[in-house]
Amino acid sequence: MEKIRKGDEVVILTGRDKKRRGTVLSRVDADHLLIEGINVVKKHVRPNPMQGTSGGIIEKNMPIHISNVALFNPATGKGDRVGIKEVDGRKVRVYRSNGDVVGAKA
Repeated sequence: MEKIRKGDEVVILTGRDKKRRGTVLSRVDADHLLIEGINVVKKHVRPNPMQGTSGGIIEKNMPIHISNVALFNPATGKGDRVGIKEVDGRKVRVYRSNGDVVGAKA
């Protein structure tokens, strides 16, 4: 079971975007995530008239390693580790600090 999924709100733990929050857009592979507004780089693009693209400098989200993010816990207002527990015969993700189910309505 994946501990961090698409649509989760996460906190960045290290790097130039430290302490910023963002939403997971997608998982690139097992270890990398694309996060909205985080790890944005400028890329120089050459124009291609055959495809109808114009040249210039574009901003692009780059992947970040999953070890550099933590799931945001709204109850504590901080990043939190995630554990997996079995509740009512199914596996659910829980916050390690207080044991609340991830995504449960309060």
